[in-house]
Order: sequence, then structure tokens, then C-alpha cells
Amino acid sequence: MGGDLVWEIGSGYFGCRDEKGAFSEERFVANATHDQVKMIEIKLSQGAKPGHGGVLPAPKVTAEISVTRGVPMGVDCVSPSRHSAFSTPVELLQFVARLRELSGGKPVGFKLAIGHPWEWFGIAKAMQETGLLPDFIVVDGAEGGTGAAPAEFVDHVGVPMHEALLLVHNTLVGLDLRERIRIGAAGKITSAFDIARTIALGADWCNAGRGFIAPPVLPPRTRRAGSIWTHQTRPRACTATMRAHCRP
Repeated sequence: MGGDLVWEIGSGYFGCRDEKGAFSEERFVANATHDQVKMIEIKLSQGAKPGHGGVLPAPKVTAEISVTRGVPMGVDCVSPSRHSAFSTPVELLQFVARLRELSGGKPVGFKLAIGHPWEWFGIAKAMQETGLLPDFIVVDGAEGGTGAAPAEFVDHVGVPMHEALLLVHNTLVGLDLRERIRIGAAGKITSAFDIARTIALGADWCNAGRGFIAPPVLPPRTRRAGSIWTHQTRPRACTATMRAHCRP
């Protein structure tokens, strides 16, 4: 059965796509209405690789992944760098409202890594003018890491979490929308002090992952060697390094 889930929907629309890779309302409804799906999160971008798509090589597309994502086996699974279901801030908010309706009223929001502040201001302006609001926004800091991100993006692209969080929080306060929208934050949160600091700066909750994957008690060389955690090394299939975890 599984536990409670936040269903994150990226540009590949995995689990809610048609045969051509476009968003499918029918398939979305089939999965979004499961009891364990508690919230739906549209991924605009992520801190590890903002503005970048992704590729799951064909050898990694197992039968389970094929069924779950709705993609064929034997070919690379490609996530575009942008969404095809919307292209403007207003269309994004209309998409949010539509997903909320299709899911039966479940909370719907989006995740983004801040780049140019004016891009975020465009979304905020659209919220103010249309009255269409997400239930939540997740701010993903540049500290984030993933094996699917090029080193140039992991280390040099995006705004750090605390700076991005303050921008989003203060913008919503200024528009008198903060009490109606919850804010989550993520980006190298590995301790209780990180959580307390992030909540104090305006977040309603924190997302954490790396602290559970690479315990700080391990020597740095061990933390960098991804295959040590799984004891598996296969061509094009080994665990990626967690270099970002070891940065000061």
C-alpha cells in the first residue's frame, strides 16, 4: 500500500502522460485519487539543476519503471527542460487550479529554484491579478544535489535556499498572500539547527533527504563513494556521488 505521498509532477509527466509524452487528464485522475496521494506538486525546477531536463538511460528503464512512469522499455526516458502543459505564469496557475479540481480538491502547489527574481515576480503578479493561488510553494535552494545533474549546474546555478526563501516569503507578505499559501524549503538541510533556522526565516516546513542518505559521521571519502552505500556497481547504473554533501 505504501505511506503518504506528495506526487511530484515534472516535465516528463510520469504517471500522467499519454503515448506522446503530453499531460493526460485521464491518467492523472487515475493516480491522483489514490488515498495515499495527499498533495500534488508541480516541479518547475530543482536546486540541483534549474533550467535543465533529465535523461534516464535505457538500461535503467526497468519493467517497474516502465509501468509506473508510462514509458517504453529499451529507449532513453527523457524529461524536457520545460513543461508542455503551460508556458506562462497565468497558464501555470490555471494548471494548478485544474489539477486541484481533477484530484478532488487535494492541495496542489509547485516547486521552483529561484534564478532571476523577475521570473518569480511574474508568477506572484499573476497570482495577485487572477486570484488563482497554489496551496503551497516549495523553494528549492541551489545547495540541492542529484546524480542526474551536470557538475556545472550543481555547483554554479541557482539562488541559495535562505536567500530564495526570504525573497518568496517577503513577496507574498507584501502582496498580502502569505497567510493563504504555505511555504516549504529544501537545500542541504541536515540538522535540527538547519530546520530551526529555515523555519525562523519564513518556511512552514522543511524537506530533507541528503542527511539520511550520507550520514555526516562517515569519513568524507566514504560519503563520496556512492557505491559503498548500496554495494552495487553496474555499467551506467551505479549510485552517483554525493559530492555536494561534502562541500563546506
